[in-house]
Amino acid sequence: MRILAIDPGAGSTKFGVYDDVQPLLQKSIQHTAAELSQFDSVSAQRVFRRDLVVRAVEEAGVPFQFDAVVGRGGLLQPLEGGVYEVDEAMCHILRHAPRQHPCNLGSILAYELAQRCGCPAMMADPGVVTELEDVAKFSGSPHITRECIWHALNQRAVARRYAESVGRCYEDLRLIICHMGSGTSVAAHRYGRAVDVNNALDGEGAFSVSRSGSLPVSKLIRLCFSGEYTEAQLLHHVTRTCGLQGYIGTSDMKEVMQRINDGDRDARLSLDAMIFQTAKEIAAQSAVLCGKVDAILLTGGVAHVKYVTEEIIRRIGFLAPVVVFPGEDELAALAQNALGVLQGNIPLKHYCHTPYDNETT
Repeated sequence: MRILAIDPGAGSTKFGVYDDVQPLLQKSIQHTAAELSQFDSVSAQRVFRRDLVVRAVEEAGVPFQFDAVVGRGGLLQPLEGGVYEVDEAMCHILRHAPRQHPCNLGSILAYELAQRCGCPAMMADPGVVTELEDVAKFSGSPHITRECIWHALNQRAVARRYAESVGRCYEDLRLIICHMGSGTSVAAHRYGRAVDVNNALDGEGAFSVSRSGSLPVSKLIRLCFSGEYTEAQLLHHVTRTCGLQGYIGTSDMKEVMQRINDGDRDARLSLDAMIFQTAKEIAAQSAVLCGKVDAILLTGGVAHVKYVTEEIIRRIGFLAPVVVFPGEDELAALAQNALGVLQGNIPLKHYCHTPYDNETT
């Protein structure tokens, strides 16, 4: 089975061509700020990114003929995990979504390129996968229901890799998985469902390299009403200029470690604080699983940093065996999900086309 997988990001469009799960072509097309500035919205980048992918595939000499095209899932309404068919109605919702994020283009590009070659379009385990226990949905305020936006695709892929490595099924395991990237998501996986996980995009849980995580509520409210910031500025602040970026002026882990090695005490203290908070989040999820944890898995780009993983293990290693899966390979995860559908091993789900409150289909 030949599969095209697409993963749009803020400054790049990654894609891969796979024969089953063997990579035939993988490429990351970088986009400069100047290139993207000509578009007034993320949705408006659709044709630009699509044509770049088509050109790159053709220049590589790969026939534009696929058994499936699968894209990164976008910020739809909450849904269960799995692989979903992409159709025009889903694309319409994503084009008009109130949260314009590059991941919304994944399903749209998959649909348009699948139409081009007459094959199914799919998306798998988007960041809005929500399988929370009922008690986990309570925030403490009746006006606010907890929601999660997290690294569902990579966490599930890592869970299955770990399960295979120990001769078990993911659906038979109780796991805590911590993905550390631009944001940090920590999830309790019980028998194939993520029954609790933080909102790694909007600000919940541990602070990360560029995001605030949870903040003291009263101080945040006062900041909102201080008159010094607009809503848009504060939203940008908690998602882009907090965490290590806010404390020491960089989110580049190589630079952070170099500064620590050069004796920068502020850099070390800030990183240690991030590790401290991350370890607390992992330990908290052990309570969700009533202490019955088969393994703790550390993944994401930050998991490449040995100092970070060793310090986390030092703090939480008593809970369960800890295994590190550094980095993320979301293209391969997308391809594997699509292949599972084509081979009849994974059901293809159909999204209930629920529009957002501020638009209609």
